[in-house]
Amino acid sequence: MSSTFLYGGNVCANGIRQHYLRYGSRANEHAARPAIVLIPGITSPAITWGFVGEVLGTRFDTYVLDVRGRGLSSASDTLDYSLDAQADDIVELVKALGLASFSLVGHSMGARIAARAASRIESGLQSIVLIDPPASGPGRRPYPSQLPWYVDSMALARTGMDAEAVRQFCPTWTFEQRQLRAEWLHTCDERAVLASFKGFHEDDFFADAARLRVPSLLITAERGDVVTSEDVGELQRATPSMLHTRVPNAGHMIPWDNEAGFYAALSDFLGASVTLDASRR
Repeated sequence: MSSTFLYGGNVCANGIRQHYLRYGSRANEHAARPAIVLIPGITSPAITWGFVGEVLGTRFDTYVLDVRGRGLSSASDTLDYSLDAQADDIVELVKALGLASFSLVGHSMGARIAARAASRIESGLQSIVLIDPPASGPGRRPYPSQLPWYVDSMALARTGMDAEAVRQFCPTWTFEQRQLRAEWLHTCDERAVLASFKGFHEDDFFADAARLRVPSLLITAERGDVVTSEDVGELQRATPSMLHTRVPNAGHMIPWDNEAGFYAALSDFLGASVTLDASRR
């Protein structure tokens, strides 16, 4: 099956360079459906979500973002890496891309960015998917991953690492997944990651989620404790219309562990269903 990758691009939005990868149809076959803006997690450049972009691109015009301080987007020692700045990036990105109708799909940190951005977007937002968002925050339990896991792996990446070296950090991943992380992890700015990790404990995700006014879907992992059943209950009480699906046989990096289960969890929430085509893999 042919690739749905169209091109990589950059826009100047919110005063910085924002890099993205675009997937979809060259014939613009998906124009009737809302586009998808996919926002990755704390140390996941856009390219590491390319395998998901390929599949989403079979049904949707899909943009996978390099969040500031990751991949090929702007990074510097003077850049603001706060959640507010990241949310404003999304607000300005969709304007710069000229998207009149779109959905936000965010994983982990990206889900928290999407939830914060949603209340700031004036028009065009149709729905939002929150994939295993960190439920940590003021007065709540800490985020279960430890900071040295990020710092040590990034330090090794900056010196040069291979798939085997990644195994100590991601032991269940395939060779291809580990090799891609080895290639791109060095593009994650440590200052950005430190600021985002700090924000996991200081920013109130539950308050942002309670303000959602568009259809929302919460996707959580069966394994791990990033989002507990108690967290799900609290989120759905605050936003009764929020749908929820737990993906079996998956940890926090859900599509890496159970890609087919991830697409099944999306179902037709975004306007069309997608499935994992075995011939593509």
